[in-house]
Amino acid sequence: MAQVTVFFDGSCPLCRREIAVMRRLDRRRAIDFVDVADGEAGCPIDRAELLARFHALENGRLLSGARAFAAMWRAIPVLRPLGVIADRPLLRPLFKAAYRVFLRLRPRLQRLVG
Repeated sequence: MAQVTVFFDGSCPLCRREIAVMRRLDRRRAIDFVDVADGEAGCPIDRAELLARFHALENGRLLSGARAFAAMWRAIPVLRPLGVIADRPLLRPLFKAAYRVFLRLRPRLQRLVG
């Protein structure tokens, strides 16, 4: 049974590649990956908002951005240390800032990958 649900944009080539890597690393099947681009039911918030930022549901809490990545990483044993570090209160602002930079670069990265 999945411990974390990850909502991702399956229409994004960059996102598809990243999720493919995460699926390979998720050998315990602790993550339920939900492609919100295909209109799959069960989205906890507005679909447009889910497509705009990365979201994860962990222990009933909806997380977005860097905190969602940290939740996904914690569910994968090899990435768990990074997920724990990324969600430490003192380091959280650094990871949030890095995620905001990524969001600005995302359209260009999508064109490169696509």
